[in-house]
Amino acid sequence: SHSDPCVFSCERTTNGSTQSLIVGCYVDDLFVLYSDDGPTSLYSAFTTALASRWNVEDEGPVSDLLNVDIATDADCVLLKQEKYISQLVDTYLPEGVPSSFHKNHAPAADDLPLRVDEALHAKEQGVAPDHAIRSTYQSLVGALLYCSTQTRPDIAYAVGMLCRTKHVVSDLGHARRSQT
Repeated sequence: SHSDPCVFSCERTTNGSTQSLIVGCYVDDLFVLYSDDGPTSLYSAFTTALASRWNVEDEGPVSDLLNVDIATDADCVLLKQEKYISQLVDTYLPEGVPSSFHKNHAPAADDLPLRVDEALHAKEQGVAPDHAIRSTYQSLVGALLYCSTQTRPDIAYAVGMLCRTKHVVSDLGHARRSQT
């Protein structure tokens, strides 16, 4: 692939029928998409060649990949991160989701830009961030960034704003308010 060095694709046309095979590699796992899995298919040839060189295991249809749940329904593929986001809530909000959070509101507090400016200004004034808070904050913002790039583009603005303060944060309040 021109856009990702870990994705490989191949097409083969036989008797006017085109078959496609796309292979994504992540460490020691392969994610294979194919248009046909018959005995003479490109997919069959690939998996046979792969099995002849290495000890491989077909784990069947994919249900999750890198904390993204994958479901198919007819011609639709649904990507979700409900379990991953629940784990984040358990980790970063151990007392549970505050009652001030609302699912039907924008995923950022109205005062988020002001809070980002305050954090950046505090750094200019020489306020040193607490290293434990900064580490926790960076971990949380990184996890939220992963969600925003995989399944939750609706939180991208808020997470982008939070990323601006990863090195200067002095409290976790505005990151917690941005979670949905």
